Amino acid sequence: MPVKSLNSSVLKWPDQAQIGRAVQQWANREAPRHAELIRLGYFGSYARGDWGVGSDLDLIAVVSETDEPFERRALTWNLTSLPVPAELLVYTQAEWEQLQARGGRFAQTLRQEVVWLDTSQT
Repeated sequence: MPVKSLNSSVLKWPDQAQIGRAVQQWANREAPRHAELIRLGYFGSYARGDWGVGSDLDLIAVVSETDEPFERRALTWNLTSLPVPAELLVYTQAEWEQLQARGGRFAQTLRQEVVWLDTSQT
């Protein structure tokens, strides 16, 4: 006969509303450190509403310009205060416009999913 264990684990993960608040607070702290920032948002499971235990946060930033190579750009952003693992893609304005103009599946996904954050208060 199955017996319930009083010490069994329960996995809890932040929900969409908690992540929305946390990422906006993070943006309010982080945006002033990046004068080149034009737009900041998130996409993926938290933007779509189909997140689950173990979901990460997919962030996107559009900056006016940078001399850093694409793969190094996110290193100047502090993602450690976010409540879930996060990945940040940083595009220059010109790269963002090219991505949108070329189209393709990723560009379409971004057009449909990105939740842009309000960084005007920073």
